[in-house]
Parts: sequence; C-alpha cells; structure tokens
Amino acid sequence: MFYGLLIMFIVIISYILYKGYKNTQDVAVNYMKLGNPSSHSPTIRILHVSDMHLENISITPDQLYKKISDKQVDLIALTGDFLDRKWTIPKLIPYLNILKKLQPTYGAYVVFGNHDYVLRERNFKKLKEVFHEHGFKTLQNEREMIKVNGKAVNIIGIDDFSTGRSDLVKSYQNVGEGYHLVLTHDPNIVLHMAEHRFDYLLSGHFHGGQIHWPKPYHLVKMGKLARMKMVKGLHHFRGAPFYISEGLGQTGINIRFGSQPEITYHDILLDDVVKKEAGEATIAG
Repeated sequence: MFYGLLIMFIVIISYILYKGYKNTQDVAVNYMKLGNPSSHSPTIRILHVSDMHLENISITPDQLYKKISDKQVDLIALTGDFLDRKWTIPKLIPYLNILKKLQPTYGAYVVFGNHDYVLRERNFKKLKEVFHEHGFKTLQNEREMIKVNGKAVNIIGIDDFSTGRSDLVKSYQNVGEGYHLVLTHDPNIVLHMAEHRFDYLLSGHFHGGQIHWPKPYHLVKMGKLARMKMVKGLHHFRGAPFYISEGLGQTGINIRFGSQPEITYHDILLDDVVKKEAGEATIAG
C-alpha cells in the first residue's frame, strides 16, 4: 500500500514538473500599440526582451530567431537579469548575434537587473564588455538621445531599483525635450518618479509570477507593485504607461504555471507629450 501511494505520488509530481517545463517552451509574441491613432507623428517599433536568465532558458537562439526574423525593428531594449554565473557569459553571445541580425535602425540598449549584479566586479565587467563588443549600449543611470524623423527620443536607462542602484537625478541629468522612453529592470521605481516624467517605461523582474497559481504569493516581498497585483502587462502611473514583461527565462526550478515567457513588440506613436498636473491621475492597472 505504502509503495503504491509512493509511486503514485512520484508519477504525479513528475507529470507536474514535466508540464511546468513544457510551459517554459511556449513563448508568446505580444504586441502593444501606444499613441493617438489619428496622430501623424513618427512611429518607432521596439523589440523588448527581459529576464533571459540563461541558466534556465528553454528557447534556443535559433528558435528565438524564427520568432523575430520576419519583422523589422527600430530599437531593441533588453531590461536586465541575463545571468548570475560567470560561466554562463559565453552562452549569451549566440543570443546577441541573433538579435544583431535584426539590424535595428536606432540600435540596441541594455539595462541590468539584480541577478546580473550577483557577479563579482571583474565578471560583471566582462559581461558589459560582451555587450559592447556586440554593439549593445549599456545604460547605468545614463541616457542617450536619438532622432526619429526629427523627433527627439530620450532613452533613459535607470539602474536596478531592487539592489539600490537606481539614481533618478543622474539618469535624468541633461535630458532635454522630447519623448522620454525609460528602460529599467524593477518596475517598482515608477512609484518614486512623480518628479521625473516618462512617456513609456519598459521593465521586467516579476516573470508574471512564474508560478502564478493560484496567486503569485511569493512576489509579495518584491515590492509594492506586486502587492497591488501589478506583475505583468500594461499599467499606468499618473497617466503615464509602463509595461512589465513576463520575461523569457526562469529562476530557481525551470517551470512555469499561470505565466508565459514572452517577447514583446511595442509600436509607439511619438505624440506630443500631454502634460498633466500631479494630482490628476493615480496608479491604475
């Protein structure tokens, strides 16, 4: 009797783990459109990839390329948590080569997450060098300005909030007029940005819960947004939109339930910014 129950338990657990692993291979390609549909402003298409976690990723570089090779992109945004082991750094290179094939018009930009900072300083430096060698611009509380059909777009890279590395004053230093596109890893930073305007913010960090069944209780410790049930998709802060990617890889055990790895295209109409008084809008999902 005991052995029969034990075998049944092992079979059930094995099936659950198998199903969870299969879920990590079902990568969604999502599309977002922002801006006034009647606007004649220029459009920029951003390919957003977050939380690759190369120690636990179930999509190969070739499989990734099949999902993204049929679309032209203007800009690539990678929002952190690439790896946390030095011996995984070479595994990143084939993915960067695939992304480079897209030849984004305005380049590729990178911010780092809490897992990347697990690396020792010399290994973190090596990670940055790999990005630079492959044509990816890293932003650590820094900004770049590009022109899209004459429209200024400020790409503002805010360093990781969860590890205390974000510096809003430094990130926005010398930022001029134009569309403010913020790239950051931990979306909780938006709760501290009442004095720092953004028109769109891209982030990751939560993995959509990864195991989001029945609820992602384990995310409660990951900040106020998670407690407000904002762990994936599009949300707003003071009228400004921000997007939380469910990420491409996994942490801990390589399974997912109630969440789906994703790659996201963001088509943005670069409308004139509508200025709002601070009290006109509050956080809304």
